[in-house]
Amino acid sequence: MIAVTSKTLRNVRPMGGPTTDLHIAEGVFVADAPAGAEVIDGGGRIVIPGLVEAHTHLDKSLLGLPWYRNEVGPRLIDKINNERGVKVSLGLDPRVQSERHAILAMSHGCTHIRSHVDVDTHHGLAGIEGVMATREKLAGMVDIQIVAFPQSGMMTRPGTAELMDEALALGADLVGGIDPCGMEHDPKGHLDTIFALAEKHGKPVDIHLHERDALGWFSMEEIIDRTVALGMQGRVSISHAFCLGAVDRGHVAGLQEKLAENRIHILTTAPASAPVPAVKELKALGILTGAGCDGIRDTWGPYGNSDMLEKAMQIGMRNNLRRDDEVELALDICTFGGAAIMGTEGYGLDVGCRADCLLLEGETLAEAVVTHAPRKLVLKSGDVIARDGACVIEAP
Repeated sequence: MIAVTSKTLRNVRPMGGPTTDLHIAEGVFVADAPAGAEVIDGGGRIVIPGLVEAHTHLDKSLLGLPWYRNEVGPRLIDKINNERGVKVSLGLDPRVQSERHAILAMSHGCTHIRSHVDVDTHHGLAGIEGVMATREKLAGMVDIQIVAFPQSGMMTRPGTAELMDEALALGADLVGGIDPCGMEHDPKGHLDTIFALAEKHGKPVDIHLHERDALGWFSMEEIIDRTVALGMQGRVSISHAFCLGAVDRGHVAGLQEKLAENRIHILTTAPASAPVPAVKELKALGILTGAGCDGIRDTWGPYGNSDMLEKAMQIGMRNNLRRDDEVELALDICTFGGAAIMGTEGYGLDVGCRADCLLLEGETLAEAVVTHAPRKLVLKSGDVIARDGACVIEAP
């Protein structure tokens, strides 16, 4: 935990607006300059709230390890099965890898992370325990939510549901799930188990849904039905939701109306290789939308750097967002959208909000997104956690 100090950010432009000064005391923005405050000259740079990485996998990055030669098959199950084995052969330590990953995200201006963490009968709760250790170590520098994630399946791997129950009792914040039909081949069993765990522990749900077209529509309808039956409106998120990128926009429109009605959130990673939800349509319906970099530099693929400003650009590219206000929407998804989905209190730049913020290079928000230059300064509760693109602490 870093000691909190009073600060004045002089000559900054909140959200790209007129130049002003922002004042910080006791970790929050205040109206007047505190006596004896440290003065930091922002040089006319844009200031925005901390970036929000709302969908990633801290437990499995290969950051800091020798290059991994990827020769994995093309199917989802190929990648899942391969990863379980490689974690053993490489001696992957979830605590070390999650700390490396989180520190990289912090260097780019990330102040909040939601991480899905594998729970399976092969590795037990090692991932959960490792990421929990990182969360504790970095407390005060970055907020981390943990999703207990049965990536290898529950119906297909007896004993996993019991491990999920243990993970939630241990301190995981959300119940995860994965492709009820395509992965589990038992949509009723999978979703009944997930929602029963959520009801038992009083925790929200965040389900991976890679299924496309009609298969994904079916699973999404089942998720919506259970959300309504348990009164969990506002507490369910669907990650990826590739089926919302289907060509049949009429059918998708009906589903999106149901999502909006029941306050079910969408999290996108804007991948190049799959259909993606149309973020402008989601925005028009009032559906909370967040984003994440997904897994980075892991056995699934060699790409990614955990930079949510760059991810905003990728969301723009995948959604054909070209106007400045459209690019600003992509940034909103990577800030306010993700924060709202994570239930982050006191998020923003207003007086009374937590002083989680960063300085951006650029004349406008749109320029800052497309150039995504190294961040000059990143603050968490008013304390510096990164300067000039580097975190103030070293990765292990």
